[in-house]
Parts: sequence; structure tokens; C-alpha cells
Amino acid sequence: MSNIKHLSNAIRFALFAGAASIFAAPVIAQDDQDEESKELDTIVVTGSRIQRADIEGALPVQVIDRAQIDASGDVSVAELLRDSTFASFGNFRPQSGSSAQAVSDIDLRGIGSQRTLVLIDGRRVAKSPFTGANANLNTIPLGAVERIEILSDGASAIYGSDAIGGVVNIITRKDFQGAEVTYTRGNPSITGGDIEAGSTSYGAAGDRGRVLATASFNKRGMVFTRDQIGGGTLGVSTFGNNYRLANAAGTAPTGAFIPMPGFNCGGSGTGSGADLFYQTNPGGAGNVCSFNFNAIAANEAETSTTALFVSADYEINDNWSTYLQTSVTRNESFGRYAPTPGEVFVPEGSPNDPVPGDGRGAFIRHRFAAVGPRDNNTDENAYDIMIGFKGRVADAVDLEFGARQFENQAYELGRNYIVTRLAERSIQNGSYDVRDPFGADRATLDAMAATINRDASWFSQEVFGTAAFDLFEMGGGASSMAVGLEWRSEDYADIYDSLQSSGQIQGAAGNSAAGGRNIRSAFAEWLFPITDTFEVTAAGRFDKYSDYGSDFAPKVAFRWQPLDNLTLRGSYGEGFAAPSLPELTQSAAFSADSVVDLQTCLAFGRTDCANSPQIQVDATVISNPSLSSEQSDQWSLGVVYDPIDQVSLKLDYYDIGIQGRIAAIGSQTLINRDILGIPLPPGLSVTRDPITGGIVGVVRGSTNEGDLDTTGVDFEADFDFDFGNAGSLSSALLLSYIRSYELTNYLSDGTPVTTEFADTFGSPDLRAALLNTWTLGDFGVNWNSNFIKGTPEDDASFAVGGYTTHDLQVTWKAPWNATIALGATNIGDKYPSLQSATGGRPWNFFLYDAYGRTPYIRYTQNF
Repeated sequence: MSNIKHLSNAIRFALFAGAASIFAAPVIAQDDQDEESKELDTIVVTGSRIQRADIEGALPVQVIDRAQIDASGDVSVAELLRDSTFASFGNFRPQSGSSAQAVSDIDLRGIGSQRTLVLIDGRRVAKSPFTGANANLNTIPLGAVERIEILSDGASAIYGSDAIGGVVNIITRKDFQGAEVTYTRGNPSITGGDIEAGSTSYGAAGDRGRVLATASFNKRGMVFTRDQIGGGTLGVSTFGNNYRLANAAGTAPTGAFIPMPGFNCGGSGTGSGADLFYQTNPGGAGNVCSFNFNAIAANEAETSTTALFVSADYEINDNWSTYLQTSVTRNESFGRYAPTPGEVFVPEGSPNDPVPGDGRGAFIRHRFAAVGPRDNNTDENAYDIMIGFKGRVADAVDLEFGARQFENQAYELGRNYIVTRLAERSIQNGSYDVRDPFGADRATLDAMAATINRDASWFSQEVFGTAAFDLFEMGGGASSMAVGLEWRSEDYADIYDSLQSSGQIQGAAGNSAAGGRNIRSAFAEWLFPITDTFEVTAAGRFDKYSDYGSDFAPKVAFRWQPLDNLTLRGSYGEGFAAPSLPELTQSAAFSADSVVDLQTCLAFGRTDCANSPQIQVDATVISNPSLSSEQSDQWSLGVVYDPIDQVSLKLDYYDIGIQGRIAAIGSQTLINRDILGIPLPPGLSVTRDPITGGIVGVVRGSTNEGDLDTTGVDFEADFDFDFGNAGSLSSALLLSYIRSYELTNYLSDGTPVTTEFADTFGSPDLRAALLNTWTLGDFGVNWNSNFIKGTPEDDASFAVGGYTTHDLQVTWKAPWNATIALGATNIGDKYPSLQSATGGRPWNFFLYDAYGRTPYIRYTQNF
């Protein structure tokens, strides 16, 4: 708490200093602005630390500028990047019922968000405390963004860990002057999911400095399952009100599920309360008392982000300047999950025994609907402050150094969860009657329920310094080098309450984790302009982690321009992804895992094992402090061709290989290997009873195992035409094609087993986008089309067709210095195929949304 207080004081001081400079300095003339913009044409682009004039360099960088951001109709960074063609297999989004309910990430190439590095102004974005493994895009305010640069190439030699799949560099607004207020509101075709966003920015500049402050908010409403496609289908679950007889030992259920006698399970499944309990096949075979969880649960959590971002820089003298960036962000979410399901054993003699007198007891699967839905609220508060200095020494060496501190405190509260032992006691002694759950008084229900909590945090500090200088002249100019040092500390905690950690909560489990580490880094980059048309860049970086060890990542890239309108480029590099702090420090936690194992089924005394050998086993989930980093190698070749001034064509081929990937090994995988006699990874185990052969326990976790290899092609065609009195047209065609995506595991004898995922269910091999902007005077039209290729299947009933949506926007620049935009995303009201269902959702939640058409209006006023 003291750290937050100190940081808040620092932010208040920064805001005061910035405000003082605004009122003390006159606004500079337009000619000065033009001169400054010319200087900014020579910049450090994403993927390099050497300043150069050629934006189209040796590395493929795609730029989403502010005009494209405004034309998208999106209100958050996360929604904007979901449409990127590089998000091959989709991105995680806020989901009710998830331990990362408020998180949105970016996953380039489909190789994992933990292998995609996110930067803000070239500095690493801290991890979300709810995951400990990737950045949460919901904590980055879109109103403060000037452009987004996506480097679709590995960059560990420049930035270190995580940059295997590429880098997303979010560049914040700095040159804005004046004041701007923007408000956006939109309502989808479905019920829920409404969007609202607003921002206000104020920027000013004087002879020696400038300051920009942006305050913003954006909201996306909750979307209930019942209001989206597939949600009208009744949810089917044996966790309604059913029982199975216990075996003779009373240790496991046997036989089929039977509706609980004495309970009125005659609802329609479509109303509320008791009406949500219904029979799946009244009077017929296999009939169970089910519960329609779709009527209560939400697919997408409600999210709300508010932020304040301030940046300032000041020219101390002709050679030195200082800069400050600080932000405060609050990200809140609310999710709703269906009432808790639970399975409870009732012994013979219990008032709730469905078959009294048989001497066996029973296992009852019950939905605690009378207690209420499980409601989860999260609250993230992030504080970020960075101060730095830039200068030139002896008119030969450019220096930059600075320090940064980031803190994110996150909290989660979950209501109406059931404590297993308390529910068992109430059911076994009859104080809670499973035949009449809605007849229970509030005190009885509250006696079984609990409000669960989770406290998470991420705290990091860093110090950095870079020196850039020219070494000698070559045929194409000065040979330049950039060298630097970094030090960073990371402290992480994700602490679940004692009930969750001990496995006492039905329908929830928590694996607490906490730890910290220091990282020391040294890097260098060297540019060799061999001729005016051919240059080579070499880079290398060494990172030493205080927990698992060290890594070195080299890279070499070339750029050759044989013709004025033709550029060839390529690179080879090696990279790494450090194991996350949760993977290294997670506390051991209990989990009841559903698996298939015939020996254990028979050991439980069940007689239906031949047809249904699924059973629950006790599992312990552990961390693995022996994990090492993932290693990668990647190479790329590309060509840029401008046949005429108005057309630019870019084609890049990539090849990425990852070795020793960190993978979570589940209980079923361990059991299968145990049956086949394949050695298990160190620290993981399957323990069986020496007499019955039944599983006594499973220890599962993560290990370095297997490879990932992927290749593909990216294509971009940019068109820019001026038709005079008919206006101007700018278009961009973007395509990303995955040629192969192979996961390889190795058997005990070293034999590789490779599975191809490209162009299979959930893994489309092609995404494309067509972006069009036509302007005429004060009017403009933006038309964006997004396409996700379908995936064929051997069984046609599982095939998923292609998915194309169109976004349309019309803008008008009003004479009172305002801009009005009317538009609609997904104007064709397209919905994803229900054949794409995965992860317990009616459709692929990572690749598609199901809001339908979303008309919106945006008003921007400049002063």
C-alpha cells in the first residue's frame, strides 16, 4: 500500500508540473511544428534500436495508424487487435466463469500470447496479475494511442523474452496540441454487449517542452448466453437433481443417473427458479433431471476501463532533454456463472437418501439453484510511471537512460459459492432438503454458501540505458551501433483464500502462486551499410534470470534495394521465452479430475466400466521450479515492390521453430502414458494401488516437452489514388496464410509424433482484411472487410464455413471544428457457425464474436 501511495504522489506531482508548463509556455508556431515533424521522420522503428530514416527496413512492420483506429469503430485496443490478420487462431477475451475473466490478450501466429511481446513506446508491458504470463490489453486506453506497430518477426535479440511470435508496440500520442473530446455509443443487434467510450485530451507545447494528458473510459456490457446464438438451446447437465447408488464400499457411484424422487422436475427449462429444472426424456430411456444453465450464465463478462495518461518532455538545453510518462488505469469486470453444481454422498439413514433401506447410500448430483448464481467481480488498478533522459555527448554519442515503476493490484470477489463440507453436512443431516431446495430459508442457504476472494499483484521496477554512435564510414554511410544495459525486477502474487486453496469450494479451485526474480540484460545492435542499396544488421542480447538461468539471443538481418522500387529483405534469429512466475512458483493444489481408466473404474466396484469407464481421481497440481526457457529459431525472407507511386506490394515468408516448449501435462495424458509404459516427466506421477491397480493419485503440472514448428506467408498491398474532384481512395489488402503448424511430442524411445493443426478445426490457415477509405472534402467513407477461412473436416457435419464481416462508417467534418461518425460494425449482421463450438461455448470464442450488427455514433470536438 505504501508503494501505491508513493506512486500516487509522484503522479500528482507530474500532473502539477505538466499543468504548470502548459500555462507558462506559449504555443509554438506552425513552422516549428513542420520542422519537428520532419525530424521525427527519422525514428527508431519497432524491432531496432538504431535510428534511421527508412521506415521500410529489413524487418516486416505493419502500422495501424490513428486514422485506421478511428475507422475501425472499436473502442478498445483488445477489440482492435482481434481483427488483425496476424491473430491466426484468435485471442482470449473476457469470459464469465474464467479465472482470467477481465483479461484480453494478443496471440500472434497462434503460437501463444505468452510468446507475443507487448510494448508501450518500446518498453515492456507488465504481466496481468490474473495470469502472470501475458499482458492484459484491457488496461491500455485506446484514447491515448497514436498508432500500433506490429513486428511479425522474432525479436528476442532486441527485447529479450517472449518476442518469439512477434512484437506489438503501442505508440502513445505525443504531438497533439489543443483539446479534444470524443464520445462513442453503440448497441448491438443482440440484447447486451452495448458499447460506450469517451476520452478527453489536452496538449500544449512551448519553446522547450510539451505535455499531453488524456483521460478516457470504455465499457462493454455483459452478454448472457440466452441472448446469443446457441443460447436458446437448453443446457443439459446431470447436475440437476439426480442420484446414483453407491457401491458396496460406499466409495464410488454405480449405475445410471436417476432423477431424485420427490423432487418436482417438471419445469420447462426456460423460466426462472424451479422452472429451470426439466426432464430430458420424460418416461423414456436415459431420462435425467437436468438444469438449464444457459438461462442464467453469461458468455461475456461486463468490462469497464477508466484511465488517465500523461506524457511530457522538456528540452533542458541544446543537447539534453527529459521526459515523463505516467498512467493510472482501473479495469473492472462483472461475470455471472450458473449456480454451483455439486456431487454429495448421502449415507444410509440420511433424510435425503433416495433409496432408504438398501444399506448402501447414494451419490447425489445437485444444482444449488436456490442459493443463486455465482457472481464474480474483479477490480484491477494499475499505476505506471517512467522518467528518462536523452542527450548527446561530444556530438558523437546519443544517450538515453531512465527508470520505471509499475504496480498492478487486482482483486476478485465471488458470491454464492458452496462450501463442500458444509453442504455435505446440511444434506446428510436433512437441514437442507434436496427435494425442496427452494423451500429452504435464507439462513439455511447462507450456512452452506461463501464469498470467495482472490488477491493478486504484479510489481516491477526497471532501470535502462542505451548508447548509440557511429563507428566508421562504409559505402552506404556511417556504420552505427547501439549498446545498452537493463535491470528489471518482477514480483508476483496471486493468492486465493484458504477455502479455494484447500479444494473446499464446489465449482471453483484456486492455485495460489507467489514469487519474484531479477533480470539483468546486455544487448548490442550493429548496422553495416555496405553500399547505398545493401545493408546488414547484426544484434545480440544476453539475459540472466535469477531463478532459472540465462539466455543469449542473436539475430542478423539484411536489406537489399537493387531498384528504386524493389526491396529484398530477410533475417535469421534465435529467441527464447522464459518460464512464467506462476509456472515456477504455483502452490500445490487439489483437483478432482475426470478421467478414463478401466482399472480404476473396476477397483471402484462399478459394473458399467465397459461402456462408461470415466471416473474422478484425486490430483495434485504442482509448479515446476526446474523448468527452463523455451528456445526458438526463426528466419524470414521478404520482398517490397512499388510498381507505381500509388501501389506498394509486400510479401514475406516466415519459418518459426520452438524447442522445449512449456506445456501443461494433464491427468489423462499422464494416465495414458502410464498405461503405455512411457516414462513420465520429472516430478509428475501416477500412483496406483499395488493390489487393485486403481489410481490412488495423480501429480500433474508443466514441463519442457515437444516442439512447435510453423511456416507461412504474409501479404500486404497498399493503394493510394487521388481522383481530383471525385475524391481520394486509400485501400489496403492484408493476408496472413499459415502453410504449416506442427506440434511434435517424443515417445520414450525418441520417436517423434507430429500433429498438423493448420486448416483443422479451430485453426484456420488464412485470415484476410480489406481496408478502404474514400474522402471528398469534409466527407469520408470507411469500409473494412474481415475474412476468416473455414476449416474442412472429414465428417462434413463438423466443417466450419468461411466467415466474412463488413464494417461501414461515414464521417463528416463539421464547420464548428467537430467530426461526426456514423457507422456499424458487422453491418451484414453475420453470426459465427455453431459448428465452431469449443471450450464450452456455442461458438469459437477466440476467433469470432456474436454481437451481430452494432450501429454506433461517435462525436469528436476539437478546440
